[in-house]
Amino acid sequence: MNINLTIFGQIIAFTFFVVFCMKYIWPPITGALVERKKKIAEGLDAADRAQRDLELAQEKAMADMRKSKEEAAAIIEQANKRANQIVDEAKEKARDEAARLVTAAQAEIDQEANRAKEVLRAEVAALVVAGAEKILEASVDANAHAQLVEKLAAEL
Repeated sequence: MNINLTIFGQIIAFTFFVVFCMKYIWPPITGALVERKKKIAEGLDAADRAQRDLELAQEKAMADMRKSKEEAAAIIEQANKRANQIVDEAKEKARDEAARLVTAAQAEIDQEANRAKEVLRAEVAALVVAGAEKILEASVDANAHAQLVEKLAAEL
């Protein structure tokens, strides 16, 4: 056996093996590697997009929560103002009603006082006539001396 011929045969066999592998085996392997690399890159991009979407959604949720809290605070403030307004209106109505009742009571008191004065005038007039009759020992006509009685009643 010749060593050179063996090496030369091995070189030719190895070359055919390399060419065969490059033509039939290497392209499917590199295609699968490229496809896998592409899928991994798409998956990483999708994960980045999902992370950004999640951050945006969290920011939006926080903004919505702040807005809702502000609206709730505004509604509570408005309700408190309305409650105070209702209380003030009720107080004002009560004051008006009290003033009306005081005015009505004062008018009734004045009316009663006038009636009492009229009754007292009539009684005083009767007492004056009775006193004058006793003093004069004669009958005094109340109708004849009405002006005198009215004058005397007005002075009292």
